[in-house]
Parts: sequence; C-alpha cells; structure tokens
Amino acid sequence: MRFLNLSFLLGAAALVAASPPEAADDDAARENTYFNAKKVPPMLELTPANWEKEVKNSRFLMVKHYSPYCIHCADFAPTFQTLYEFYYTSSPAGSADKDADFTEFYDFRFGAINCVAFSDLCSEHGVKSWPTTIIYENGEPAVTFKGVKSMEVLSPAVEDMLEKTKPKTRPATLALPKPGDKISPKQEAVEPETKTDKTEKTEKVLEKTSAADSSEKVEKPKAAEPEKTEKTPAKQTETAAKADASADSPADPKKPYLPVYDPPVIKLPPKPKTTPNQEGRSVALTAETFQTEVTFTQDPWFIKFYAPWCHHCQAMAPNWEQLAKEMKGRLNIGEVNCEQQKRLCKDVGLHGYPTIIFFRGPERVEYEGLRGLGDFIQYANKAVDLASGVQDVDFDSFKALEEKEEVIFLYLYDHATTSEDFLALERLLMSLIGRAKLVKSRDPKLYERYKVTTWPRLLVSREGRPTYYTPLEPRQMRDTNMVLNWMKSVWLPLVPELTASNAREIMDGKIVVLGILNREDQDSYLAAIREMKSAANEWMDRQIALFQQERQELRDAKQLRIEEAEDRGDQRALRNAKNIRINMDRSDRKEVTFAWVDGAFWQRWIRTTYGIDVKDGERVIINDEDARRYWDQTSTGNPIVPSRTSILETLPKVTHNPPKLKPKLTIGAIEKFFFDIKTTFIEHPYLSMGCILGIAFSTFSWFRGRIRRPGGRGHFRLEEGAMKDIKAPSLSLFGSGGNGPKAD
Repeated sequence: MRFLNLSFLLGAAALVAASPPEAADDDAARENTYFNAKKVPPMLELTPANWEKEVKNSRFLMVKHYSPYCIHCADFAPTFQTLYEFYYTSSPAGSADKDADFTEFYDFRFGAINCVAFSDLCSEHGVKSWPTTIIYENGEPAVTFKGVKSMEVLSPAVEDMLEKTKPKTRPATLALPKPGDKISPKQEAVEPETKTDKTEKTEKVLEKTSAADSSEKVEKPKAAEPEKTEKTPAKQTETAAKADASADSPADPKKPYLPVYDPPVIKLPPKPKTTPNQEGRSVALTAETFQTEVTFTQDPWFIKFYAPWCHHCQAMAPNWEQLAKEMKGRLNIGEVNCEQQKRLCKDVGLHGYPTIIFFRGPERVEYEGLRGLGDFIQYANKAVDLASGVQDVDFDSFKALEEKEEVIFLYLYDHATTSEDFLALERLLMSLIGRAKLVKSRDPKLYERYKVTTWPRLLVSREGRPTYYTPLEPRQMRDTNMVLNWMKSVWLPLVPELTASNAREIMDGKIVVLGILNREDQDSYLAAIREMKSAANEWMDRQIALFQQERQELRDAKQLRIEEAEDRGDQRALRNAKNIRINMDRSDRKEVTFAWVDGAFWQRWIRTTYGIDVKDGERVIINDEDARRYWDQTSTGNPIVPSRTSILETLPKVTHNPPKLKPKLTIGAIEKFFFDIKTTFIEHPYLSMGCILGIAFSTFSWFRGRIRRPGGRGHFRLEEGAMKDIKAPSLSLFGSGGNGPKAD
C-alpha cells in the first residue's frame, strides 16, 4: 500500500505541475526578455478564467492561438515573440512624451492561448487550425491570419489598428527586425504620411498586382521612396502581395488588404564604440567611477581589490601592471584601494586581500587561479573570448575547435528555439571563464554525429567523448543553476593537471588515478599522457557497460515479479510489482577520475606524502583522499606505471568493496586515530552522539555509586555495637523444626 500511496501522490503532483496557467502565477514563473536594451514582460497568457477581463482591458488585443506540440507553431513562435517585443518597446511618434508607454498610448496588447489546454476557448473563437492569429477590436475579431505568417504580413494589420487609435502618429516607413533579433534595424526619421498618401500608394500597388502574375514580385512605387535610404526588400512586398490573395486578410474581396510600407524609422542612439584599455594601464576606481564605468555598462572589467599594507598585494603588483600592458586595447584592467574605498569593498563582499573579480555589468565571477603573469593572461584571454557571447559554429569549425580546446560545451538548437532559451544560455558564460568553451550550433552534421533528435540539447565534448545533459522537463534547460551544477561535474578534462587551484576539486570525494610525470622529458611525458587517456576512456566505457547491465538485471527482476503475479492472478502482488522503482542511484560509490601532476615541480610534496621521487621514474598512485590512503603497487607487488595495462589491472581491485589490495597511509598512526574519530563523527553523527551519551551516563553512574559507598565497601556498614546486639540463632531452632538434624 505504501507504493500505491506514493504513486498516487506523485501522480497528483504531476497533475498540479501540469495544471493550467490560472492555477499559478505564470508571469512570475516565466522570465522577462530584453529588446533594444529595454525590459519586456512575459506575453499575456489568456485562459477561460481571465479572457473576459483581459479582452475588456484594451481596445485591441492581438492573440496567437497555438499548440505546444505543433511544429508550425514552434516555427511561428520566434516571429510572434519578436513582433511583440518590437512594438512593446517602440516609442509612439505622435506622443508629447518620448517615453510614453506603447500599450497605454495605443491601447494595444499582445497575448496567446494554448489551444491544447483550453480547446473550448479556441473553439468559441472559431479556431480550427494552428497557428491562428486574430486581432480583436473591443472583443470582436477584426483581422484573422491562419498559418505561419511573416512579420511583414502581420505588421501592416497592426499599423492599421494603431492608426485607428491615434491618427497620423505612425511613421510612413517601418523596418522590421528578423525573428529572434534583440535590437531594431537602423531606422530613419520620416514624416508620417496622411491617409490620402496611403490610399494613393495602395491603389498603385493594387494596379500592379492585378496586372502581374501572382508569382512575380510586386514593386514598390518610386514616389514613396525617400532618396538614398534603405529600400524595402522585394521579399517583403512579395509576401504582402501573397497575403492579399489569401483568406487570412480582412474580408473585402473588392479591396484586398495590402498596405505597403517603406523601411524602418525608429532612431536609436548610436552605441559608442570605445576601445577598452587604450592606455594599457590599470585604472584606479572609486565608488563613483565603479558605478558609471563598470556596473552600469556591459563592458568587461578585470579588477583587483587590495590593501597597501598587504604583502601578497605588493608581491602581485608588478604582474598586475604587466597584465594591463598585455591586454591593451582588449580588456579593461582596474584596481580598487580598499583602504580608501572601504564602503565599496564592503558592498562587493570581500573576504581577504587581494581579491580579483571579473565583471560584465552587474554579473561577476571571482578569479581563483594562480597569480603569475601567465595565469592572469591566460584567464584574461578566455574572459575576452567568452564575454563576446556564445559563438555559433558549424561542423568544420567545431572540429577545428576540438583540436585547441580540451573541454567544449555544445548547445544544439533548431528553428523553434526561442530567445528565452538563448538568454538562459548567455547567463552561463561568466561561470565558464577559465574552465571550458561554450558554443552553439544548428548544423545537421552535428545532429547526426551526436545522434540528437530533440532540441535544444546540451552536451560536453572532452577529447571527442560526449557526455549529455538530460533534463527531465523542457523548462529545466532554462534553469541556470541546475545546468551549471551539471557543468561543474563535467568541466574538467579527462586527464587534467593537478594544480594548487584545482586540487580540492579533483581530489575530494573521489578515487584519483594520479600520474606523477616529468614534463621536462617530453617524449616520455606525451607517451604517459596518451596511455592515461586511453585507460580513462576504457574505464569509462566499462562503467557504462556495468551500469547498463545492472539496470537490465533490475528490470528483468521486476518483470519476473510481474509475470509471477499475473500467473497467480494476485492483483495486489501485481500492483506492488508494477510500482517497484528501479533505483540506479550510485551516490554510495566513489567516482573514479584521472589526473596528472608535475613530479619535478611538486617534488617535495610528492616525496613527503607518497615517498616517491620522480627521478626514479614516472609512477602512478591511486589516491583516496577522504580516507587518507593510497595504493602504489599492483597485485604482483610491482610499482604502478603510466601504462593502460598496469592501471586497468589494479583499479578494479582498489575499487572493490572492501579493497583487495592493502593500502598505505598518507598520515601517521596517531594522526590516523584522531582522523578516524573525526570521520566517524561526520559520517555517523547520531550514532556517535548516542555513544558519547552512553559513555557519559555510564561514567556518571559509576561516580555516583562511589560517592554513596564510604570506604568503598558497600551501601551501608554495620557498626560493631550493633553486631553485639544481634544474637546468634540457637541450634535448637534447627533441631526442632523437623527438617534440621536432631541432636544426639
């Protein structure tokens, strides 16, 4: 019954999660988007519960009726979303207030209805196919578009409605963005045209349309073109002409709906193109300049926070100045004196000096690497590369990238991927600086290479070996924290170099096959790395095969229980068998990873910890840092060497529970005793606390007994006088009772 109740609760939870939008605040769950650097709230989701209210709240309501499972709807989604963002952020030309809100000024809104969730509502509106777009005027359908329509077809209908609301406020020409764009095309200011001009222009186009074949392009009247300006592409007028003949246009057979517009007209302030770090020096920042030049911009900055009395800061200063020279014209380098700017450093949340942080606007990531000049330059180069955005690659450029990068995250998408998906992807960039490369692609060759059939899909390629991120729900692809946690588990190379900055990340909680190599001997070093990578790949293949075999065994066992219950006709046993969950949780097993360390550079630490000197030859140890133990010999007693055979024959014996090979300790016997006590407390806190309480109670009871026994001879003592008063029993008592012996 427990399994049955659990399955019932899980089913109920799934129904709640899939409940209609009115069951929860959907706007709160969805994310804002940005267009022309302005925030755009989520599009209005219409339901039977809010339809009557929302349709009365504005004169015009443009509604997309769609199905989340419709391929054409997925293709149309970026077009309608960009159209909404474009108009929502546009400034009304005829308003005295340049910052007037488009929605309030024109009383025009956009919305969408999920026809799978609310089929009755769509049926009431006469929607029989998806997608269908309807502009409602005062709650009544005014214009209907069936199927996927381009922005050049939808925009003229919107412009007509806006002109109805506020005459002579619309531009004569309007350039539209492409689906998925985040900024309007460059536009020129043009005087709004009158209704007469519009009518004459439309009549001329209609004359040409009637004379030309339907497949020919409809040319724009030359009189309507401003001199030396961008011209409307022929595809726009051609699409408009086709829209005239379709049933989606307003119902007037004598005068088809065919307004013609020239290119865009919204003037955006030109973005200043400044070269970063023009002088090649580290800029001293104050609280004021930090806000104006760092926080309120999207320019990347690499900034150190220091104190003049800090010895580490003083030692790092020459490298920092040289870094500023090396990054001249590429990356802004700055510094903050925390003795002078105490409030700024407090707001940043520093924990020590020096602290180095990479900023891009309000986003930030702390630098945790080494402080050598080469380390700074390597990190800065990767920061500049990633700060420029997620690069779009094809099959050939991705292969070229694999030759340079050890770890590459690849985001595969298709035509239906929305701007929200790309925005969530961009938020991951800052955390990947210095770790891995992130690119995206929609090349079919990459789909085929990685056997991807659903989009979007995220994977990581390490030495050409793919590992996939498998979200349980589509929305989890936009969950930045969830995706980032998965990235952290796979962003190390197959065989990374162990350094001071990544030692904890590599060693903690894992069994590490650590190669102690000599980088100076290049031939031997390259051969050893090649052998370790081969061993790592084969070990991972073995683990995948074992995982699949174990899962299949559990499935077979479940199927046997189901068949047995069916044969007996035991419905209760059948339900219990079907409710068995196949648990493939491997959290109780330690992960095995591979790494290497420069034995010459870390010679003292390696000799002290493992008793190995790289001068005696390259070696491999298998280290279990959590238990402070390691193995350095095979089952035959020979040293483990950087060889695929030597590693793979020893590793299974080490990972066996308990290990088949006796380990060595990295700490002394006394230190090991206290370490085991500490480990026991951490792993079994309740049991340890119970033991302590039991010992404490026993000790207390023993002392309490000692205190209540004077002289330590009992709970009480008979005095000598008292003993005299007690008479010994007469022998006659034993003789007269019948059972005792009789006296002679």
